[in-house]
Amino acid sequence: MKARDVMSARVISIESDAPITRAAGLMLQNRISGLPVVDQKGALVGVVTEGDFLRRGEIGTERRRNRWLEFLIGSGRLADEYVRARGRKVADVMTHHPVTATEDTPLEEVVRQMERHRIKRLPIIRDGALVGIITRANIMHALVSLETQPTPASDDAGIRQQILDEYARQSWAPMINVLVRNGVVELWGAITDERERVALKVAAENVPGVKMVHDHLVWIEPNSGFVIQSGEDEARARSS
Repeated sequence: MKARDVMSARVISIESDAPITRAAGLMLQNRISGLPVVDQKGALVGVVTEGDFLRRGEIGTERRRNRWLEFLIGSGRLADEYVRARGRKVADVMTHHPVTATEDTPLEEVVRQMERHRIKRLPIIRDGALVGIITRANIMHALVSLETQPTPASDDAGIRQQILDEYARQSWAPMINVLVRNGVVELWGAITDERERVALKVAAENVPGVKMVHDHLVWIEPNSGFVIQSGEDEARARSS
């Protein structure tokens, strides 16, 4: 999928010379946590978010430091903080040069950029102009909207092969045995990390045609070599 497949084309934006109170009002009115900032020609110049309004002189939350710390920080940064706390225009508090993407950017790259820069939204631009925006909610909508169902495997042998193929593609997956009868999967073998158990079951459950997964995996503690049965097998042993 590409950015154009999930982005919102209707973008609520604000001009860089607009009052910050207008930006805050738009966020509250539309229940959003950030706005792209554009110039008079519609070109993207920044992003303003809720976080930009936290340290404000009007409400008494302006950042205050000891004199010795102010000396270490330097006058330039202190002046910048003053503008962000006292400035009246969006341009005074916004983040300049925001991270962006184009309509053809793969969705995987969009998510990577959001994670890398710890941001919740990514403006989509075309020739410098703002044409859309992708938020975390857009990505969740894309996940929920997927309705295409993969074709189930034709028989138990096909299911088993799909599971084994998926394990072979994962570098973390240990060598285990997989048995399938009437769509019911049994996992046999040894693991050295309990997290592998969950991942192996998830991989099997995701294969079309699987009705149930039985866990017979044993955990071998790396340091002591102590063997621990699966919870399912322990419960069966107690009941018998």
